[in-house]
Amino acid sequence: MKRIGCIFSIISAAMLAAFGVGAVYLSDLTRGLPDHRKLAEWEPAVMTRFYAYDGTPLAEYARERRLFLPIAAIPERVKGAFLSAEDKSFYTHSGIDVLGVAKAAWSNAMNAGSGQRLIGASTITQQLAKNFLLSSDRTLERKIKEAVLSIRIEHALGKDRILELYLNDIYLGLGAYGIAAGALTYFDKSVSELTVAEAAYLAALPKGPNNYNPYRHAERAISRRNWVIAQMQRNGFVGAAEARDMMARPLGVKPRAAIPLMAEANDFAEEVRRQVAAEYGEAALYTAGLSVRTTLDPALQAAALKALRAGLVEYDQMRGFRGPLAHIDLTGDWAAALEKQETLADVKEWQLATVLSCSDEGVRIGLRNADPGFGRSSPGPVTGFIDSRSMRWALKLSAAGKIRQAGSLLQVLSPGDVIYVEEAESGFLLRQIPEVQGAIVAMDPHTGRVLASVGGFSFWQSRFNRATQASRQPGSAFKPFVYAAALDTGYTPATLVADAPIAKPDGTGRIWRPKNYDGKFGGPSTLRTGLEKSRNLMTVRLAQHLGMDVVAEYGQAFGLYDKLAPYLPMSLGAGETTLMRLVAAYAVLANGGRSVTPSAIDRIQDRQGRTIFRHDQRDCDQCNAASWQHQEEPVLRDSRQQVLDPMTAYQVTSMLRGVVEHGTAHKVAQLGVPIAGKTGTTNDEKDVWFVGYTPTLVTGVFMGYDTPKAMGYGETGGGLAAPIFIDFMKTALRGKAAIDFPVPEGLTFATVDRRTGRLAASADPGGIVEAFKPGTAPCSTECPVIDGFGSNGDEDMPAALRKQLLTAPQGLY
Repeated sequence: MKRIGCIFSIISAAMLAAFGVGAVYLSDLTRGLPDHRKLAEWEPAVMTRFYAYDGTPLAEYARERRLFLPIAAIPERVKGAFLSAEDKSFYTHSGIDVLGVAKAAWSNAMNAGSGQRLIGASTITQQLAKNFLLSSDRTLERKIKEAVLSIRIEHALGKDRILELYLNDIYLGLGAYGIAAGALTYFDKSVSELTVAEAAYLAALPKGPNNYNPYRHAERAISRRNWVIAQMQRNGFVGAAEARDMMARPLGVKPRAAIPLMAEANDFAEEVRRQVAAEYGEAALYTAGLSVRTTLDPALQAAALKALRAGLVEYDQMRGFRGPLAHIDLTGDWAAALEKQETLADVKEWQLATVLSCSDEGVRIGLRNADPGFGRSSPGPVTGFIDSRSMRWALKLSAAGKIRQAGSLLQVLSPGDVIYVEEAESGFLLRQIPEVQGAIVAMDPHTGRVLASVGGFSFWQSRFNRATQASRQPGSAFKPFVYAAALDTGYTPATLVADAPIAKPDGTGRIWRPKNYDGKFGGPSTLRTGLEKSRNLMTVRLAQHLGMDVVAEYGQAFGLYDKLAPYLPMSLGAGETTLMRLVAAYAVLANGGRSVTPSAIDRIQDRQGRTIFRHDQRDCDQCNAASWQHQEEPVLRDSRQQVLDPMTAYQVTSMLRGVVEHGTAHKVAQLGVPIAGKTGTTNDEKDVWFVGYTPTLVTGVFMGYDTPKAMGYGETGGGLAAPIFIDFMKTALRGKAAIDFPVPEGLTFATVDRRTGRLAASADPGGIVEAFKPGTAPCSTECPVIDGFGSNGDEDMPAALRKQLLTAPQGLY
């Protein structure tokens, strides 16, 4: 008995020692394990999507193309397929399938030396531990860590949460992460629409997506799928008859067509991307699964891009042809050579072509991968013809800033030249990428929602956004805000201001002599005339009389500038701003004087559908009433700042309608609806602008070279930018009833003489109805003339001439 007791003691001591050594080893091995508790807060990387206001997809951003699906939204047959394929005892084990491990160990021992891959027997929990927290090394040490971590995960998380994480994380091949993305990628279906056979095929993929690729290994894929279906039947997830039916079916893979994203919205989407990344970080943009509902109107965006491109091309062609893009050898395979040439992928209407022959009648061309279209039966290299009459503009050759006239097309193009062409029903048209650039912005004046925004001719060519990133001088487009300051301080639209020469020391020993665009003077003129005719001298005198500090304050209050230097040239738009800010400032005039914050985003939701950003901050106390009890209709409470007196806003709008009806933007009147607007042209015609608005839409257009240079003598905002506005507004106004601008309470109306500003009879042919604020009225006798400079402003002007200019009737100078 003593011997037995001694042996037992030795064995016990050995076991305790072994246990101790194992415990120390295990403790040391698991000391650096990741914190399993962080899985409770873990969220898989999910793609972020941008949408237009109507749900049209605009852009997607993701490192892994994954859509998150809560466990409650996953059908039992889908869960059953993955459990049958991966871990049938998932809901009963504690993280490790002991029986499965024993079977795997026995199988591995029996196959030792055979070269067969070792069986791992990992549970879903173990796979989760490996994917999230460990490496993929196939070592005993990693397997021990995995087992320990799996047990900890099982204690920290519920079974459904573990399964939810697993099903949303697994890689299923073809770039699809998680079952939601897998269902769309392989079957173009939502998870809820999957059949048993389809769910079984997806469940077959985690073991090796490439091994069961439906295109390269279809038979192997069907075999593995059918094995999963058999396991589903064995585990009670599907009946025998249905299992047989599902096994007999083909794979039925139907790849999902790529979601068409709006190529016309590349500029807009990139601006939104910058804003989201700046607010939430780059990581969130690519992993947080944000749903960003933008303000974009797809129809208006397409119209804006089309109008801007047409305007830029028209102006550029007037400047002449700058020659072909490249030259290729026609003795070989010209189609293959043409394929190697870079093209503008986002200008879908244009194609690359090579000149095959040239004559006085026109140019025969070969095209690269032409779209069938216009009755052709198949794509591929084809030939076409450019009629000489459509390319007369190209006879004006532009090179190194010099223009020369070609005598014939043979001096313009030669065989092998690579050019851009656009197809029309009458044939092909020669095209070239414009050197001039521009931008267009359309905005809801009441909310600041940006309905359309284009930042240049081609996003593919340049990602610089001239609507939001280009700071340029607005020129005369700034004048309405000088006039608004005057009207806010007691002036009326009938107030007379001297339109006469100015000579003022500029502080450097020189004399500053601003001029009107036409070089003429109009004598004493009403504010309306000054704005309609865009008189520089009147604007400078008005700014001098008000004080440039007041003008600067208004420029800042309207959001045009963060800080405007209080110098007189700034009253003529010499300060730099962006088109977006200019359009937002005009929106204040259009909406009755309330501040406007431009926004390209309506709402942002997180992956759970919770709203984390909303642009519209207006309050509505009774909007969510439980039922209707005959109460009044709820009213949105607008708490935005009143930047401008509503009566002043109306007076400026009325005067800007005169710009359209009688002034520098008279072309816009052809639209036939109430529109107010203003042209802008800077010194040497380096920048041209037009901003116009209706009661519901404000749109601005800018044109100019990226490196500012003269666009040509006589080029103006009315001649270049306004036609683009007209082209866009024809689409924007289509099908909409004409709406007049609302009149604020308190205004009175009187007919005044356009020339003198004095009260006139209503039937007077030279009269116009003007709006007057309480306490103001037109003068009935001789009206005073605002000079601004007094006797100290025109030092080198003879007193007699100065008196003559101030008293002369309008139109003499």
